[in-house]
Amino acid sequence: MAGDIDVVHAFVAPTAKVGADIPLHLTVMNRASEADALVRLRCPFANFSERVTVDKGGEGPPSKRPVQTIPVKAAGETALTPEGMHVMLLQTRQPLAAGERFTCQASFRKAGAMDVPVEVRASR
Repeated sequence: MAGDIDVVHAFVAPTAKVGADIPLHLTVMNRASEADALVRLRCPFANFSERVTVDKGGEGPPSKRPVQTIPVKAAGETALTPEGMHVMLLQTRQPLAAGERFTCQASFRKAGAMDVPVEVRASR
């Protein structure tokens, strides 16, 4: 199953601040006929990560709510963006400059763990 999942287009925005909380943008490509779920993501430049969804219901501005896992649909793409389900990287350990690259590790319920290249760049 590990060969059925790829994580592509992973990036974070640059930040000069240490201790920042920043969203990780990425797309999960699943070639398997079964759905999967992202259960953990670790990056060397952040102390923690949190899987969240944006709750747009109710009154007031949208709010982020933690979720246990992020579903990955079968035979397709699942985009993680700040407008929906995504991963927040919490308490960055260093400034992040455009052009830097890091390797993070994503863990999926069925596909297992894999390295994910992450680029620091402004969103396009």
